[in-house]
Amino acid sequence: MGMHKVETEIGGRTLSLESGRLAKLAHGSVLVQYGDTVVLAAACTADPRPGLDFFPLQVDYREKTQAAGKFPGGFFKREGRPTQKEILTMRMIDRPMRPLFPKEFVDEVQIHTSVLAADLENDPDILAMVAASASVAISKLPWDGPTGSVRVGRVEGKFILNPTHGQMEFSDLDLVLAGHADGVNMIEIGARELSDEVVADAIAFGFESIKKIVKLIDELVAKCGQPTVWKAPEPNAELIDRVNKLAASELREAKAIVGKQERNEKVDGVKTRVFDELSPKDAKAPPFERNAVKAALHDLEEEVIRELILSGKRSDGRGMGETEIRPLECEVAVLPRVHGSAIFSRGETQALVVTTLGTVRDEQIVDGLIEEYSKKFMLHYNFPPYSVGEVRRIMGPGRREIGHGSLAERSLEAVLPSPDVFPYTIRLVSDILESNGSSSMASVCGGTLALMDAGVPITQPVAGISIGMVADGDKRVMFTDILGEEDHFGDMDFKVAGTQRGITGVQLDLKTRALSQEIIVEVLARAKAARMEILKQMLKAIPRPRAAISDHAPRILTIHIPPDKIGKLIGPGGKGIKKIEADTGAKVEIEDDGTVYVSCLSMEAAERAQSMVEAVTAEVKVGKTYTGRVTTIKDFGAFIEVTPGQDGLCHISELSDGYIKSVEEVCKIGDTLKVKVINIDDHGRVKLSRKAVLQDEGGSESDEEKQPVASGSEGG
Repeated sequence: MGMHKVETEIGGRTLSLESGRLAKLAHGSVLVQYGDTVVLAAACTADPRPGLDFFPLQVDYREKTQAAGKFPGGFFKREGRPTQKEILTMRMIDRPMRPLFPKEFVDEVQIHTSVLAADLENDPDILAMVAASASVAISKLPWDGPTGSVRVGRVEGKFILNPTHGQMEFSDLDLVLAGHADGVNMIEIGARELSDEVVADAIAFGFESIKKIVKLIDELVAKCGQPTVWKAPEPNAELIDRVNKLAASELREAKAIVGKQERNEKVDGVKTRVFDELSPKDAKAPPFERNAVKAALHDLEEEVIRELILSGKRSDGRGMGETEIRPLECEVAVLPRVHGSAIFSRGETQALVVTTLGTVRDEQIVDGLIEEYSKKFMLHYNFPPYSVGEVRRIMGPGRREIGHGSLAERSLEAVLPSPDVFPYTIRLVSDILESNGSSSMASVCGGTLALMDAGVPITQPVAGISIGMVADGDKRVMFTDILGEEDHFGDMDFKVAGTQRGITGVQLDLKTRALSQEIIVEVLARAKAARMEILKQMLKAIPRPRAAISDHAPRILTIHIPPDKIGKLIGPGGKGIKKIEADTGAKVEIEDDGTVYVSCLSMEAAERAQSMVEAVTAEVKVGKTYTGRVTTIKDFGAFIEVTPGQDGLCHISELSDGYIKSVEEVCKIGDTLKVKVINIDDHGRVKLSRKAVLQDEGGSESDEEKQPVASGSEGG
């Protein structure tokens, strides 16, 4: 078919799409380049597995370390399981693409995206989203795309399209936006308390470039796109009619029951009766296939719920008002021993969030394509099966748990104190104990409470809420604080987190085709009203962060020393630090810029270690008096250690204000003497005087004063 290439200018750089040169056996493959970052996407499809009742779309994204000229970290020099960044990117690729496949399509689909070259300036995640979209668009797959994706940053009040890593360090916005010619269909935001207006403007700004990217992919499709061969199966009118007659009225009654458990039991009873009649398990030749009956029941349930919502009613009896939030319960200090804890409940969604405070050694090291860095804040989200009354295999965190944890982490990050003010490493763990809609936003609210309970001086409390929507033709209804089934059967899950000042986190998942700018503005306004209501309730439980951290948390003291003193503090073979740690029980951690963190459960021990660090690294100054220990005696004078590791010479003529024949008349090794620094020469050699101290204190020393000072007394 030959090689085909298209390109356009996006954000001042050339975005190029190429197909027909690499991975030609894939059903669709596209190479995307932006700057010197290159990503390959390959899409393949296979016949559906028998009995499958869901769409098995698999998306994979891998940052190959050789792309940045690096070896994989760790003992095994080969990439292993995906990193958190890779998992989050897989989710960002999947979310705007999945809803655009036909509802009846259940064929196997795999989309592989690989970073082949990374210039360490242009983030490959956005390019992977574009490449995946283009690879499916040119394939034979039935898909109502293509989609385009961009990142928007904001530096000094100005929006930047696809900002570089360097620019993002100064940005107060990280917006990933996806959409197609008709509008936006995925939003992911981390922000530093930005107003609704700024966020809405950023989305509008990014959408203009999305349209350019979609147009570019359309150009590639025109050159090498394959015709779609799949056709939707004809609906089984007889089955649909039978299911509606058997279940419609009872499902409508069941969906009006307020309690989730009772409602689900009633719905399950209706479904069981329909299965027993239309597709009994023990029948050799049932009237209808079980999966077909299941699909028809699912469609009927969706129709019933959407009708209910469009008529202004909801399953739990709430209305459609902006602040129609389920009953809230906020409680702090719920667990002993832990550094901070809270339970946040919103209706039948409940999160237990626990704060742990740690030291520099507890930071999370992140190793990827860009330079290794460490994180001082992390939020981990767990979703056990009992939270929804189910039994399933218990494994490590899945993609959903990684994604929800990242959203909650991003939403709280903006209000954390700087390390200069609060040098602790902070870990939040959110365990979802009950779930019926928007547990990630419950984690944000519970996280705020747990941080304040731990004494973390956050700048503002953060709350989060989810806004749902059902649209049918010209009729559209929005509702606040969605239930699990409203999320599943509705058109939108628009999560917004923020403070009273502005937005800190947004995540939009959309099942309908697109959102207009008008709807986005309306959602943000609705979310703000609900957020304010939740914040009022939260602050009744704990109005401000506690004045002191838990007795069970480590005490951390921060000291700043000149970077050239780091070696002196560490000592040969680490002896300096080891001695301080052994003598006090504290931990001493040193940063390259000379910041020293001293941590210990006992404040007294931490302060003792701080004094020892300051003594070792103190600058010896001319004119200052020190109490030092005699380390060496020579005929011409005594060497005295005035600060740890820093000796000075007190010449025999400076040992006394009177005549002495030998140094031993005044001191011996191990004695402590009070001396004054009278000079530091160009080579850093320190000259000391005991005579100057005696003169400063007045009078001539008596015979008694000339006796050696007893050894073993403490120095200052």
